[in-house]
Amino acid sequence: MSVGVSVIGAGPAGLRAAEVAAESGISVTVFDAMPSAGRKFLVAGRGGLNLTNTDSDLVKKYSGPDTSPGLWQDLLDGFGPDALRQWAGGLGIETFPASSGRVYPKEMKSAPLLRRWIVRLRALGVQFHPKHRWTGLSKTGAGPAGEGWHLEFQTPSGIKEVRTQAAVFALGGGSWPKTGSDGSWQTAFESLSVAIHPLVPANCGWETAWPRQLMAESAGQPLKNVRGSAGEESAYGEILMTDYGFEGGVIYALTPALRESPILSLDLKPAFELEQLVARMPAGGRFHLHEAFERCRIQRSARPLMTNHPDCPGWTTPRDFAKAVKSLRLPLTRPRPIAEAISSAGGVRWCGVDSNLMLKDLPGVFLAGEMLDWEAPTGGYLMQGCFATGTRAGLAAAAFCRV
Repeated sequence: MSVGVSVIGAGPAGLRAAEVAAESGISVTVFDAMPSAGRKFLVAGRGGLNLTNTDSDLVKKYSGPDTSPGLWQDLLDGFGPDALRQWAGGLGIETFPASSGRVYPKEMKSAPLLRRWIVRLRALGVQFHPKHRWTGLSKTGAGPAGEGWHLEFQTPSGIKEVRTQAAVFALGGGSWPKTGSDGSWQTAFESLSVAIHPLVPANCGWETAWPRQLMAESAGQPLKNVRGSAGEESAYGEILMTDYGFEGGVIYALTPALRESPILSLDLKPAFELEQLVARMPAGGRFHLHEAFERCRIQRSARPLMTNHPDCPGWTTPRDFAKAVKSLRLPLTRPRPIAEAISSAGGVRWCGVDSNLMLKDLPGVFLAGEMLDWEAPTGGYLMQGCFATGTRAGLAAAAFCRV
């Protein structure tokens, strides 16, 4: 079997790479280990699909070691939020921005979009081969079709070998392994001398060493309108308490900083200055913690955290209490397992790929999506990153075939 561009992985990055390569007039075949395409894409849309975000500082949400200056601006200039919304509109999927900046399909589901996308890809001549688990890559010799790559797949009927001019790998990170994104590709790529930072959880919950009983009693309770900080980073929003610790948007945004120093600092009243809180409490007489809770209107879900805090006995004055409210330090122990994470960080190092996302030492082999060493918070940024890298890799693979 001989193919122009082979795309390995049928998630949003892979499907987008296949689409732009096929639109360039190159024959494209998509291989995926799962029985159907877009498994993780469908799971991501269960609570409302975040396609992208209208954030004016969008580019600042993308991070990763070794990232060259201007890389993400260049990728987003190639396929950014406006282009993604227009693309969805071309499939008949109307989108709208929420007040948070998150952009959703009007139907709030991913399945209708995926179905129409697959129809478009088939109309472009894209071939799909499900239940094909990639197992090997090697360079072919010169022949009638020129040099290329030899791909090996494990299928229900045995080993299948494919010759391809170019390959786009979009096998995802290590989160949600049941959808096929299990990170097993790392060993194979390392055997090809590709430099990789190990995959780690991103956009995930964090555990605390606080008594399990205390956390279990508070599980499911939100801490609303708080500001969390870790290192030099901060984020505003909501945190959800769980039986193991904390999760939610604020925690997800701070995960990169928490890896460096797992100390979460919470400002429970970010709309108030320290002196405003002090002024709410009596200046004289004995300090009463529960009276301070009421006078400062501390949300009830936060009170057990303060009452059981090891520093609580030292809060003997209104100022002591107000300082704790503005900076409640909560030591964390570790992130939850990568299988529970929304996404992962780590992957193929940027120093090993060029501006077209081609591996420098493996010409004709391109990467897209979470296989690359980047991360971003939830809220549409992850999906946008997959579409942007898929667009670049697909166009570059098609151009490689035409040379």
